[in-house]
Amino acid sequence: MHIHILGICGTFMGGIASLAKASGFKVTGCDTNVYPPMSPQLESIGIELIEGFDKKQTELKPDLYVIGNVVSRGNPLIEEIMNQGLPYISGPQWLYEAILKNKWVLAVAGTHGKTTTTSMLAWILEFNGYAPGFLIGGVPLNFNGSARLPQKNKSNEASPFFVIEADEYDTAFFDKRSKFVHYHPKTAILNNLEYDHADIFPDLHAIETQFHHMVRMVPAIGRIIINDEEESLKRVIERGCWSEKFYIGSQKGLSIGKVNHDQSFEVLNQDRLVGTLSWDLLGHHNRMNALAAIAASHHVGVTLENALEALQTFKNVKRRMECIGEKNGITIYDDFAHHPAAISTTLAGLRAKVGQARIIAVLEPRSNTMKLGTMKSALPESLKDADQVFCYGEKLTWSAEEALTPIKNKSFIGFDMKNFVEAILKDAKSGDHILVMSNGSFNGIHQTLLNGIV
Repeated sequence: MHIHILGICGTFMGGIASLAKASGFKVTGCDTNVYPPMSPQLESIGIELIEGFDKKQTELKPDLYVIGNVVSRGNPLIEEIMNQGLPYISGPQWLYEAILKNKWVLAVAGTHGKTTTTSMLAWILEFNGYAPGFLIGGVPLNFNGSARLPQKNKSNEASPFFVIEADEYDTAFFDKRSKFVHYHPKTAILNNLEYDHADIFPDLHAIETQFHHMVRMVPAIGRIIINDEEESLKRVIERGCWSEKFYIGSQKGLSIGKVNHDQSFEVLNQDRLVGTLSWDLLGHHNRMNALAAIAASHHVGVTLENALEALQTFKNVKRRMECIGEKNGITIYDDFAHHPAAISTTLAGLRAKVGQARIIAVLEPRSNTMKLGTMKSALPESLKDADQVFCYGEKLTWSAEEALTPIKNKSFIGFDMKNFVEAILKDAKSGDHILVMSNGSFNGIHQTLLNGIV
């Protein structure tokens, strides 16, 4: 069967392409920007990529078009597909029907930390011989790629388990439900829930409704792991829950005990010590991510102790506090943080690590929510742990200078990349930690800064 994927270079749709190819489908695809890292990864496994959405692509005559949510009405290819009455389906629906159906799906939902928690969970299962399939919206350093089919487990049988990053963003132009309602999980993590995606959700209540829809899809024999620190998730559960509930972040279930200076911490189960997790991941948010992954793996049979052992060897995900390099005493990190809450927790984690050393925050408000300015008032407080802030203000519909007025004594707003980089390099000195935060490539600023340090 031949499928043609529209929007193939996004992480999610690229992962679907990899899974389809591994399942024996003939796969082709197109996107407006056929760009790394997904383009070389797909081409290396023999997937033909086409630049743009020319309607002549219907001449490929695939059996089915798989539509990513980057594609909207007015797109010339989708208009031609619809005019000819050709078969099409959304990416999440195709994924369920072709891959997830009849699998034990473990879905990881939340405003923040989905990629990291999904990677943790996949690694716990892998480490313990469960050989899961997975689809992750990033590059987990414990694996060779972001997606794979279930493998043969320690009993030499095909694994029934599939771990998926469960995104609340909408499915497609013709299906405005969140992606995760298609996955039918038996194990679901509700890790946190804040207002985001202002381009499609009017308020937090609207997102809570989508989370409630996913809760409705979990069977009675399933388990829902709930962050008990989140009031929004409590409201979601109060709207109805028909599955086993397991809590993290409170005495009702798994919680965090003593946290040590080296970032190791005690894991407690109903206030009884399970063990100590020794690792170098920073911050309270990552400790909560770990509890969620441990609880989910426990549902499929991994002991709490064995889950802890697996996480001792967890290598994190690319672009999650990833150290790009150190030169002349200046260390540069890359992080995906773009929502004020994520910016705050990321900076707090780095502050806990470096103590009184100077932190320079370099921020690109690039996400749809940040471009709209919905969260701009929360930015000054989210940057409180930074000693100096450099914000790239190009293409914003709001004034970054005005938004950062409360911290104007420590902030610089740039509009020209060359001048922006020069300003950062002029300010940086030995002993500094430069944390670059963006959900895009940020013009490769990380390497440019590292190369420019003298």
